Amino acid sequence: MLRGTRVIQGKEAERYRKVTNKLREQLVELGFEEVIFPAIWSQETFVEKAGKEVLGQMYDFKDKKGRDICLIPEVTALVEEQWNSGWNKEKRKPYKIFYEARCYRYERPQKGRYREFFQFGVEILGGSEEETSKEIKEVMYRLLNSFDLKYSVSSLVKRGLDYYTEEGFEVECEELGAQKQILGGGRYNSGVGFAFGVDRLILAIETTGSWE
Repeated sequence: MLRGTRVIQGKEAERYRKVTNKLREQLVELGFEEVIFPAIWSQETFVEKAGKEVLGQMYDFKDKKGRDICLIPEVTALVEEQWNSGWNKEKRKPYKIFYEARCYRYERPQKGRYREFFQFGVEILGGSEEETSKEIKEVMYRLLNSFDLKYSVSSLVKRGLDYYTEEGFEVECEELGAQKQILGGGRYNSGVGFAFGVDRLILAIETTGSWE
């Protein structure tokens, strides 16, 4: 097995599925649509939109036809590209989506930080900035509070992704120590959204929250 990856099984797998199912059920109830993205994508998307930190950690390579591709390091860049490539004309605004994806970054593995990790994201595309910003925060608090978490929210945070158009926000659980950030998000040209690090969310629930 490669360093920074792991097999999830038994009770750990049960908790992973319980968390993601709980998130999914609430978002469907709120009118969000699920989107499933592939794990391989063109490098160009991230070269244009991701910051230096992400690019330096990206798993990038050429396929058998010499095309520059990568394992996706995050998902919002894909969402924005799809919006600009046709969703903005096809979908009713605001378009509300969520996704669960495996992402990849060549980081130093430690508790709560892996090279293959799970991201659960929520995005609202189109619509008025004021209304969608208000709604995304309401959704975020509802999801966090459904696990009875003890957390703090930091605003005006500089995010490591170049597509953000203003300072972002993060949610932290201090009890997790160095890997205390469990959620990050902000506004970009096409919309606003956030994503949980599922592995850290599970750690936070085990440490300060409730499975009920």
